[in-house]
Amino acid sequence: MATVAIKYTADENIIALGYDNAVYNLGDISWILTSTALVWLMIPGLAFFYSGLVRRKNALSFLFLGMAGLSVVSFQWFFWGFSLAFSETGSAYIGDLKYFAMRNVLDAPSIGSTRIPSSLFAVYQCMFAALTPIIAVGGFAERCRMGPVLVFIFIWSTLVYDPIACWTWNSNGWIYVMGGLDFAGGSPVHISSGTAALAIALYLGKRRGYGTERLAYKPHNTSYVILGTAFLWFGWFGFNGGSALSANLRAVSACIVTNLAASVGGLTWMILDYRLEKKWSAVGFCSGAVSGLVAITPASGFVGAPAALVFGVVGGAVCNYATRIKFLIGVDEALDVFAGHGLGGIAGNLMTALFAQASIASLDGFSEIPGGWIDHHYVQLGYQLADSVACVSYSFVMTTIILWIMHYIPGLRLRCSEESEIVGLDDAELGEFSYDYVGLDPEARLIHHEGRVVVTSDAEHKQPNVIKPEDHSESSLSSKPQGNEKAGGAAVDA
Repeated sequence: MATVAIKYTADENIIALGYDNAVYNLGDISWILTSTALVWLMIPGLAFFYSGLVRRKNALSFLFLGMAGLSVVSFQWFFWGFSLAFSETGSAYIGDLKYFAMRNVLDAPSIGSTRIPSSLFAVYQCMFAALTPIIAVGGFAERCRMGPVLVFIFIWSTLVYDPIACWTWNSNGWIYVMGGLDFAGGSPVHISSGTAALAIALYLGKRRGYGTERLAYKPHNTSYVILGTAFLWFGWFGFNGGSALSANLRAVSACIVTNLAASVGGLTWMILDYRLEKKWSAVGFCSGAVSGLVAITPASGFVGAPAALVFGVVGGAVCNYATRIKFLIGVDEALDVFAGHGLGGIAGNLMTALFAQASIASLDGFSEIPGGWIDHHYVQLGYQLADSVACVSYSFVMTTIILWIMHYIPGLRLRCSEESEIVGLDDAELGEFSYDYVGLDPEARLIHHEGRVVVTSDAEHKQPNVIKPEDHSESSLSSKPQGNEKAGGAAVDA
């Protein structure tokens, strides 16, 4: 193990003696550590957001995938993810294994900024890497197997997220060298995950009952949606503000535009929904706030507060109208991940070319960019368009390849059985529920009876209520609560 040679000075700095006496300010380190915790909080926030949107019988599955997915990517990032994305000796398309298993990642200056050590940069970027596939798994909503999804997260992080992060943020990456502007993850995080969710939904096919009133349901827990939005909004200050990689005025500006874009995006979506329903939708507001946050992400370190208003309005409107696309192309993308993150990220990327300002970027005291259209740098739109098209294409194609390879590997097929879909993933895959209702039957479980899938509320399973897999008529699934539906867990397709 390499020897660490550092020195603490009287003015609260750290000097890395082995690296040309690189100086790290304790204030910068404190801010990035705080930002790391804020971005971590976005992961359970996203899990609550998704959980509230799906049906009650699948609510726990997303809470589980959020935390389990975080653990998988944390290991992957330690193992080789950080090295593949951020090794200085890599190519324009992917890093090498210089930092395999976090070797020599401690006191050296980071590739992101010489103002913080590489170890801090690595753990901060780990949170971005963990959040991204959790966004993408929204495409699996209500019809997946938990184990294979966790395997998918590891593979997808390695083959999709890490290369795109290298293109965008590594000083050798082709998008970085070309001159693309992406402050906090429009392409690596949002475009890649949103496009992956579309590919996942196309691969899985439609849920049981698609196109009928059975799937015309409202979010089962709007409180979860609001709670998730609050966590996401709160964490986004670390997501965008922390991407300055220093406690400086550029970080302050990024936090200002982040809050403003989220606020305007939420109001925009809510107003667009009100004109149709004449109701002030809480879910609509939350969806718009997230859309505004997605749109401002690539631009947050390049634009001022007036531009943030435009990002909020355009982000909220584009993502709102984009939710119709899934009906036009006939894909069951239940949580609108592609509309909110994929197209929201593209809109943010392209608007960055219009509103980026060299004066905002220079608030950190050292960054120099030619700016966007406001600074008469018109070719920037071409750079941003190339960035967006490349990331959409690569993520969609590579995700599809991963899904189909896993499809033909025994034990790794991602779609659950129809019977599991009927009773819900919480019961079929986890054997646990998000809710228990006092006074109702908590013993109901999915069991197998003489080769058939059954749902029973009989604790001794003496007289199970048999659901035949081939019997999916409306009469066989009445509106009367049955079996696990009474337990508040896996309802019979309710």
